[in-house]
Order: sequence, then C-alpha cells, then structure tokens
Amino acid sequence: MTLTRLVLAWLLVAAWFMIATYGTAVLIAQVSQQPGQGSRWAGLLLVLLRWRIVEAGLLTLFASLWFDSLGSGGWWLLFLLLGALVTIPTWLQPGPESRPRLVALCGAGADIARYVVAGAILAWRLG
Repeated sequence: MTLTRLVLAWLLVAAWFMIATYGTAVLIAQVSQQPGQGSRWAGLLLVLLRWRIVEAGLLTLFASLWFDSLGSGGWWLLFLLLGALVTIPTWLQPGPESRPRLVALCGAGADIARYVVAGAILAWRLG
C-alpha cells in the first residue's frame, strides 16, 4: 500500500463526509420543519466538518488494514456494522431538547449510509 493511494482515498472519503454532513443537516432541518433550525446547524457545521476530516483519516486507515490483510469480500457488511456501531449510540442519547423520533431515525440512517458509501469508495480505491 503506497502512501499516495492512502492519501487519495482519504481525500475522497473526506470530501464525501463533508458533502454527506451538509446533506444530513439539510435533511434534518427539512424533516423537523422548525424555524431557526438552520441557524443552529450553521454553527455546528464547521466543527463537524473538522471532525469529519479526522474521521475520514481513521476510517481510511481501518479500511487499509481490512483490504490489505483480510481481503475485500463482505466490505459492505463491515462498513454497515461499523456505521451502526458508531452512529446509533449518538442518535439514541437524549439531548437537551428532545428530537422527534423521525428526525433521529433519518439522522441515524443518513449517518449509516455515509459509512457504507465511504466503504464503497475505499473498496474502489484500496481493494
């Protein structure tokens, strides 16, 4: 595994995570249909985008271990389970304001889909 392949895969996944994070914010704002929801997400979006870059790097290193040692079979199930493991606990936590169940479900589904698509990108670049 060359460093160039890892960096390229990381950049692609980081770009995908940024697009998906923005799309999730828009989706949640539309589903919740609450006034002022967009201004709430605007402040959090910059912080989330910074963490998405770090998250993409860690996921790329994890995928590199998977594709270089265990092979490429079943990558979709691995990233589906990893996405569920990472996102479901954060969406099930009660927040200061209670989220409607539909908003939590849409957010968790979008985050899990974000991981599965990232797995597809990494399978394409590293597999």
